[in-house]
Amino acid sequence: MLRRLLAWLDGGRSPRAPASPDPVLDAGVEPPESGPPGAPGDDDVVVMPIEDAIDLHTFAPRDVASVVEEYLHEAQRRGFREVRIIHGRGKGVQRRVVQGVLSRHPAVDGFRDAPASRGGWGATVVWLKAAGGGSP
Repeated sequence: MLRRLLAWLDGGRSPRAPASPDPVLDAGVEPPESGPPGAPGDDDVVVMPIEDAIDLHTFAPRDVASVVEEYLHEAQRRGFREVRIIHGRGKGVQRRVVQGVLSRHPAVDGFRDAPASRGGWGATVVWLKAAGGGSP
């Protein structure tokens, strides 16, 4: 899970494959088999830059809480004081999950729905405590 977050942040790649047909399978060619256990693969950690916003649309709903927790720790460690978490509007399920994590997270100084110009109800703006613990 963390590997997917890091990969997404590093290269802007989606951690989930697009729902398009696989050209290898369409050509009648068998895909390569998975490597032996312990070989490089889906669980490798990739180091990537952290930005001041994260879009959760590319993550599986079951991973959202842990992605947000890790993202906040890393953003705080890197000195960000404000970040934006894009969870989408929908029925509000992701928003409730995100804001539940934010209400308990030790790095969070405060949060609110983003203004209309930054995503409105589909995003949450988060203020982080200074790295080291205290509020400004």
